[in-house]
Amino acid sequence: MLIAIASIIFYLTAALYQGLQLTKKVGQNPAAMIILSALAVSLHGYASLQWMLTDQGVTFSLISIITIIIFSVNCIALASSFKRQCQDCVLLLFPLSALILSIAMTTISMKAKIPLVSSPVVSTQVGFHIFLSILSFSMLTIAAFQALFLALQEWRLRRKRFGNFPQIFPSLQTMESLLFETLWAGFGLLTLSLATGLIFFEDLFAQHLAHKAFFSLFSWIFFAILLWGRHFRGWRGKTAVRWTLVGFGTLALAYWGTKFVLKVLLTG
Repeated sequence: MLIAIASIIFYLTAALYQGLQLTKKVGQNPAAMIILSALAVSLHGYASLQWMLTDQGVTFSLISIITIIIFSVNCIALASSFKRQCQDCVLLLFPLSALILSIAMTTISMKAKIPLVSSPVVSTQVGFHIFLSILSFSMLTIAAFQALFLALQEWRLRRKRFGNFPQIFPSLQTMESLLFETLWAGFGLLTLSLATGLIFFEDLFAQHLAHKAFFSLFSWIFFAILLWGRHFRGWRGKTAVRWTLVGFGTLALAYWGTKFVLKVLLTG
């Protein structure tokens, strides 16, 4: 719990510091921002790992999976900040991460049981599939955040509400390029996740995974159409944003909607 509390403090400090830098109330100091972010993410990862590893083996509960996914998202965002100007995502990601860690601590301290996948021990193959699923969902979550930022930037530019906006965010072209780079990476990981699921699970229906496979496949189709449209038709702007958010929404249903139905409604 102390590790999680420390992570929350670093997350909120980093988000506040980034906000002060963007509003130019403090001077730009990328090194300090990276150190704060790295400390927050590292402590988050350690706390999540401790919650996931139990005496009975590895547990994939709802709360542990959520914290691991948010941790993976933050790792990707932190790594991306070295290549591209996308530090602004922390203004949303870090407070959200602090909130989720707070909920996780409260849930675990109250010993509330919110199971996601009741598998104390999993095979290497299944673990690899789960790892790919988490990575693909995390990468496409980053893409969804980027799509929202892109939509916000276009909306403000069209209404000529500039303010400090051009200084806070990269150019539209840079943000759009970064969005599609992230989409390609997430699409590749999602493809591998679906492929390993088909290989390692003999009967999706018997293992109550049909809903997840169905929505994941639909999400894969949405992203495939979007990337085809980008390559052959030059899709961009609102079209790219809409397809990205629809694809991500479908994938979110595969992860959260299915597990809510199976573990809450059907067992409640």
